[in-house]
Parts: sequence; C-alpha cells; structure tokens
Amino acid sequence: MKIINGLFYTEDHEWARVEGDFAFIGITDFAQHALGDIVFVDLPETDSEFNKGDSFGAVESVKAAEDIYIPLSGTVIEINEDIADDPSLVNKEPYESWFVKIKLNNKAEAEELMDAKAYEDHCSKEE
Repeated sequence: MKIINGLFYTEDHEWARVEGDFAFIGITDFAQHALGDIVFVDLPETDSEFNKGDSFGAVESVKAAEDIYIPLSGTVIEINEDIADDPSLVNKEPYESWFVKIKLNNKAEAEELMDAKAYEDHCSKEE
C-alpha cells in the first residue's frame, strides 16, 4: 500500500494535496485496492460548493459503489475529465488521479486531517 508524505488523509480514505489556496482531492491507494476495478466515477459540476465531510461524488467498481466525501470545505473549480473518461486511472495511479480541484474556504481545516504516519496507523487497524 502506497502512502505519500505531504498529503492529508481522512478516515474514509480520501486524500488532499493543498497548494496555496487550492486543494486537489482523490481517493487513496488503500481505497482503490479495497474497491477493486473502478468502472465509473461520478463527479460534481464546477462551481459546486461543499462543506467538509459532504458527499461530492461517487465511485463504482466491480465490487461496490461508494460515496466520496470532501475532506476540506471549498468550491469546485476543476474536475478531472481524464478519470471521467477512463476511471481505471484511479486504480493505476490513485495519487495522480485526483477527482476535483477546489478553492479552499478555510485552509486551517487541513490541520484536522491525518498526516501520512497517522493514516498508515489508521489503515493498519483496518486490514
């Protein structure tokens, strides 16, 4: 299982990469592995606003369909058309295959998320 330092993680296995006033959001390697082959990704419209913890989309695999929750409050300014066209990219490169880019409402929310070490510990309890 791959975990990247410098990202923020949720207990529901989403990740956030904060860059200035923006963040890229995706699902972790742990999540994509648990889901299996991803066949569909449901993404929100640009300009959609979400509060931390809101469901902002869904991912469907051969095993299950799961909601995806936004780890930080913000407004969607871009969606990743590449994964909409080819959902299997999430299985191949979960940390490159972000779902949405948001303009953050409150950067301090990131401090409430897990760092790589805490997330690794969290995952070891779920395996």
